[in-house]
Amino acid sequence: MRLDRNLCHLTIAAFVALLALWPHAAQADPVTPERVAAALPELEALAKAIVADGGVPGLAIAVVHDDKVIYLKGFGLREAGKPETVDADTVFQIASLSKPVSATVVAALVGEGIVSWDSRIADLDPAFRLADPYPTSQLTIRDLFAHRSGLPGTAGDDLEDIGYDRATILHRLRFVPPSSSFRAGYSYSNFGLTEGAVAAAMPTGKPWEDVAEEKLYRPLGMISTSSRLADFVKHANRAALHVRVDGAWAAEIKRDPDAQAPAGGVSSTARDLSQWMRLVLGNGVYAGKTLIAADALDQTHVPLMTRGKNPVSGGESFYGLGWNVEFGRHGLSWGHAGAFSVGARTVVTLFPKEKLGIVVLTNAFPTGVPEGLSDSFADLVFDGSVGKDWVKAWDAIYNGMFGPVVEAAKAAYAKPPSPARSARPASAYAGRYTNDFIGGAVVSGAGDGLMLKVGPSGARSYPLRHYDGDLFLTNPDAETPDRPTGVSFVVDPDGKAQAMTIGFLDDNHLGTLQRVGD
Repeated sequence: MRLDRNLCHLTIAAFVALLALWPHAAQADPVTPERVAAALPELEALAKAIVADGGVPGLAIAVVHDDKVIYLKGFGLREAGKPETVDADTVFQIASLSKPVSATVVAALVGEGIVSWDSRIADLDPAFRLADPYPTSQLTIRDLFAHRSGLPGTAGDDLEDIGYDRATILHRLRFVPPSSSFRAGYSYSNFGLTEGAVAAAMPTGKPWEDVAEEKLYRPLGMISTSSRLADFVKHANRAALHVRVDGAWAAEIKRDPDAQAPAGGVSSTARDLSQWMRLVLGNGVYAGKTLIAADALDQTHVPLMTRGKNPVSGGESFYGLGWNVEFGRHGLSWGHAGAFSVGARTVVTLFPKEKLGIVVLTNAFPTGVPEGLSDSFADLVFDGSVGKDWVKAWDAIYNGMFGPVVEAAKAAYAKPPSPARSARPASAYAGRYTNDFIGGAVVSGAGDGLMLKVGPSGARSYPLRHYDGDLFLTNPDAETPDRPTGVSFVVDPDGKAQAMTIGFLDDNHLGTLQRVGD
């Protein structure tokens, strides 16, 4: 089943008609409060077993049904090796689960008439540019929240990694060549969605972070939720990020996602997110009051871009506006996952027909625990039993994200040529380099090797070790310290490097910098 891009104009009535034709749309038995309640003890047993077996250090779960929070609990530890436990008020960095939260904020602005989903970015933020003039002139909030702008998925992530702020990253997206034609391809872009949110907030004259608090967090009493890292770190009851080190969970790395706050920078609790789920399942009504116009919120759940099949369940999956829209074994669901490769995993799943929702927050990566628990809970509610080991199936997906890439990188540089060509003197490579996208970089001698500095004022330093000829290696990823990447130089006949290509900044072929001086 393929949806044309013109479905952005699909009416809600037409979408309901489409859903009625879906073979899994009808459920034989209604989902009663009793059936949901009966699933909760088994969900809790699964969560306890996962933590006890070391699946994650800690997690928190909230379940909502028929506009009531019916389950709210934490398990395990905020930080491995320390005694403090997770509860319903532990604050987690929720990573890309931020996207549907931010879509809800924009829906509030749309409902108030401040913007529309089809407001053009050129009108809201005239300074913003894509690589090509036509998409720049036509680009809308809807395009950016549906990931159909043509921006490659990693656009801007590399600049964030080396320390640039949001304004600089959004400005430099104009140098990124498109990965597809405008509105023709789906490419999940953190900074594309960030621009959509920031532009939507501009008519208010307030920063995005203030708008999110004013339009969503405060009205719902989400007192522990913020789009600022500074607010997250103020909480004593917060979850650390964990990665596996020698087979054990360790809180090794911190993550500052402020540059992409609308896409990945929200921090929240299971308790707070339960109130958000009530709002979304209530079509914008919360505690008996309409907070967001239903038609503005409905648009976030219209399937616009095909995502293929769910990699575990096989359900047909699409993207709306900040939401995955899936037609799976239990009918229609809305959801979104979040992940920081430095130590966070989250998921929300809503079944709108049944007014049922679950959010699972964990403090570790890689792990399929959030999806596994969510899928298991759905089986318990709809079928009365868990159909398979969903945690194991999702673990395989997330464990496979880095493994093959790391192994390929290791293999590529496992053994230098024999004999390896010698490096030139450090003075041949040392100097200042630049391009429009990366900005400035400095290479200098450092002991027996070289040192590369990139980012604002040389914010990030990477030691370079010689591999072969004019090729050096470095290990830029804190979460994959054994994954080498190349930094190569082009040297002129006079023996002086004139250009440098930084492998870990070259995903979009923008990693080559020209020498501009000593």
